Amino acid sequence: MIEIEYACGTEQIEQVRALFLEYQASLDVDLCFQGFACELAGLPGSYAPPSGRLLLATVDGIPRGCAALRAITPEACEMKRLYVQPAQRGVGLGRMLAERVLAEARAIGYRRICLDTLPSMTRAAAMYRALGFEEVAPYVDDPVPGTRYLARSL
Repeated sequence: MIEIEYACGTEQIEQVRALFLEYQASLDVDLCFQGFACELAGLPGSYAPPSGRLLLATVDGIPRGCAALRAITPEACEMKRLYVQPAQRGVGLGRMLAERVLAEARAIGYRRICLDTLPSMTRAAAMYRALGFEEVAPYVDDPVPGTRYLARSL
């Protein structure tokens, strides 16, 4: 059974931290330019309520994916760190996480959601487009050539 819940307890935050580290290890770039080490140390940090969310997806009670949401402005937010373990990909868990982030963003009261995705994440970019995201101008500095910036209204 798939469950997506808030990561608010110590154990859940540790599980998300481990998934964030798996996410970083799977990338072809170093996230040091994003202050990733400080982000990990301070979880939930900017992903904490009331303006943020830190989500943990479990399959049969085992942590398999995560996603996060944080404020950019009072009306706009950013989806971050959507990650699904490779063995769980292709069954819709990533889409479920993304849809939950969209629902949480609406519930908080945001009117727009943004994200960025690396050039190597072609399946993720296709999923985001299917969810109504469109390419936009960069909204943050990113030294990775080819990074795609996407956004949609809520």
